[in-house]
Amino acid sequence: MSNAGNSFLTHPLIHSLIDQSFQPPKEYLMKKRIIFLLATFIIWVLLLAIQKPVFMLYNHALANSCSLTDYLQVIAHGALLDMTVSGYLTIVPWLLALVSIWLPGTFYRKALTGYFCVMAILVAAIFAVDVALYGYWKFRLDSTLFFYLQSPANAMASVPVGQFIVQLLMFGVYAFGMYWILKRFIVPLFPNTPTRFRLVGTVAFILLGGLQFVAIRGGLSTATANVGKVYFSKNQFLNHSAINPCFSLVASLTKQQNFSEQFNFFPEEERKELYDGLLGKVVAMQPTDSSRIKLLNIDRPNLLIIILESFSGNVVGAVGGDSTVTPQLNRLSKEGILFTNMYANSFRTDRGTVAILNGYLAQPTTSIMKYPAKSQTLPSIAKSLGEVGYTADMLYGGDINFTNMQSYFYSSGYSKITADTDFPVADRLSKWGVHDNLTFDHLYEDIKGRPGDTPWLSTFLTLSSHEPFDVPFHHLDELYPNSVAFTDSCIGSFIDKMKELPVWKNTLVILLADHGYPYPENIQEFGKLRFHIPMLWLGGAIKEPVVVDTYANQTDLAATLLSQMELPHKDFIFSKDLFDPNYPQFAFYTFTNGFGFIDSTGVSVFDNESDRLLIEEPESGSELRLRKGKALLQTLYDDLGNR
Repeated sequence: MSNAGNSFLTHPLIHSLIDQSFQPPKEYLMKKRIIFLLATFIIWVLLLAIQKPVFMLYNHALANSCSLTDYLQVIAHGALLDMTVSGYLTIVPWLLALVSIWLPGTFYRKALTGYFCVMAILVAAIFAVDVALYGYWKFRLDSTLFFYLQSPANAMASVPVGQFIVQLLMFGVYAFGMYWILKRFIVPLFPNTPTRFRLVGTVAFILLGGLQFVAIRGGLSTATANVGKVYFSKNQFLNHSAINPCFSLVASLTKQQNFSEQFNFFPEEERKELYDGLLGKVVAMQPTDSSRIKLLNIDRPNLLIIILESFSGNVVGAVGGDSTVTPQLNRLSKEGILFTNMYANSFRTDRGTVAILNGYLAQPTTSIMKYPAKSQTLPSIAKSLGEVGYTADMLYGGDINFTNMQSYFYSSGYSKITADTDFPVADRLSKWGVHDNLTFDHLYEDIKGRPGDTPWLSTFLTLSSHEPFDVPFHHLDELYPNSVAFTDSCIGSFIDKMKELPVWKNTLVILLADHGYPYPENIQEFGKLRFHIPMLWLGGAIKEPVVVDTYANQTDLAATLLSQMELPHKDFIFSKDLFDPNYPQFAFYTFTNGFGFIDSTGVSVFDNESDRLLIEEPESGSELRLRKGKALLQTLYDDLGNR
């Protein structure tokens, strides 16, 4: 009986009937494709949404006690860009499902598995890097990442080992989790059999792809998907938390070339009128003008420009900061020309360096140093001095190839560069390279041995006060102020030794920060105190001590210095002579896709992403300040695009 039953069930005819009864109708296979595509899109949205609370928890120190409502609002508002990114991530599955309507096969699921693996790794890597860098940069990931990855060792120098391990674990868990979910729940949904109505199914699937395009575009409104669309709060951290880092990175990469087409706030005539009122129509005073303010004893002093890494005005007592951190600068400020209202043009070294040495405004979405073909067209202090017989050299204790610095300095007129590889290996004790005490000693010995018949320009970029603030000096409890105090002690020792050299009487030393630093911790990331920095002129070439409280930028060094040396500065179109009464007093700075404008009426800070004012203090005069700032930014990008 048993054998008879088995024989009946295995009969070819019965087996065929059973197989057919379990085959879904071919009409259903089209529905299954649609279900597959929708499920893929939704799963990606959910996997990307997970990033929001993780990002907020990781950066909880910056969150100012976010409530549950804040978390939910961030997830809800951020869903727009999550859907855009999900739309892009679903393009390949859509194409495979479309092709499978006509060409059935089993290889599609293998292709999907491989695709999901690659995308999971890529998305997880972007998120893990973004989460870590936000604590340092205070903005979501953009193309700046690739700029710094040109020198990976230096890019990693600011990241503690413990944090690197945490990020590696975060990357691994997130990548594996995404891959497992997609492989377990999405890949099996893919049908391997063609539909009955192939032509109708193809048309339907193409129409479904149109809906997918709507998600990619960011909706049906005239404005396409952009970072500013997810902004919803006065709390900038919540706005940043809602941004999808994959979208932020890709969007920034698409904005790198058509510079002259960006930030077109005004018609050309209106832009020109506003710009001319700030910088464009200035009649420079002639050297014979009796009203000219003369700060120097001689017209051709030796010049030493010391660019101080991350020196915020908030830790320099001489300009209103903490008086306990920089006793040497506080002391020396009484001997020289102190600029108390100096503001950095940017928040990064590569942009601040160009502002100082080339008098060129910093860009909020890129860095001209990334483009040697453009940066080499800039005027520079070194080039101007080279025309009157100066030699120029550069000293930096770190990797000179970092952020294109070597090519930049050579094209800016420097004939000699000394960097970390020129020091013994035993001297490269910090993550970034050589500590400031050793580079200051090297600089002193070099200057001491120079012949006195040729004027020179030396530029020195310090590095010990760079994150992670690891210095051989332990006088203050907090890492950042302690690192600044260390460099300050090096400055004091160096200047005191320089005073004993014969060259001192013919030398002008200019100390100026490359950018500020978010200290104390509660400081506004885009507020003016974040960009307030010190500038001090010292040396025997100075006539007498002076305090200058004019609103000024790093870019103003070029015109002010060259004017004091009786040299032309008309090529420095964004630099103003601080002692020329024809120029209005103002300061302009940029942060990630935003800018601030300061003058005697107050400060206005504008975010281009959300197209709104972040700060207007006071409200009166805010509109005019905003218009002036926009005119400067538009002029800058027009000039950048034309170089």
